[in-house]
Amino acid sequence: MEDTAALSAAKEEGMHRYALRVRYADTDQMGWAYYGHYFRWFEIGRTELLRSLGRSYSRIEREVGIRLPVREARCRYLRGARYDDPLVVETGVAGRSRVGVSFAYRIVPEAGGTPHAVGLTEHFFMDTAGRPVRPAPVVAELLERAPSAPEGLLAMIEGRKAGARDLRA
Repeated sequence: MEDTAALSAAKEEGMHRYALRVRYADTDQMGWAYYGHYFRWFEIGRTELLRSLGRSYSRIEREVGIRLPVREARCRYLRGARYDDPLVVETGVAGRSRVGVSFAYRIVPEAGGTPHAVGLTEHFFMDTAGRPVRPAPVVAELLERAPSAPEGLLAMIEGRKAGARDLRA
């Protein structure tokens, strides 16, 4: 796996990009990527997005005492991925509030084209004692600098009609 954030400047939408490859262990008996692994790939995209902004998720937990538990997760599967397919997880912030943040994802072939899946995770900010809190200023600033998810992607996730341009990476 490698961080391809430098390539995001070439992308009109500017979402963070992280390359990975479907491993044999990621597939089911039929050779397709197991549906549950898409959520793991979303987590990888989210974690690497934060790292690309200068602060790893583990560092945020350790130094700031903020955690981001998942409140809701969804995925729309558009077409399957197979063993050894090179993929890119594109990640952007879909929304922020005083107590939470949402990330949107698009898993696309490395060469571009129709996405394999799109999804969204909603998180709330929690302190080390398990209480909901507002984000520390350093976390709020980090999320402010994060790339935003395009409206077309959010429409796809919600099942609203998206234009053909929204389907391409």
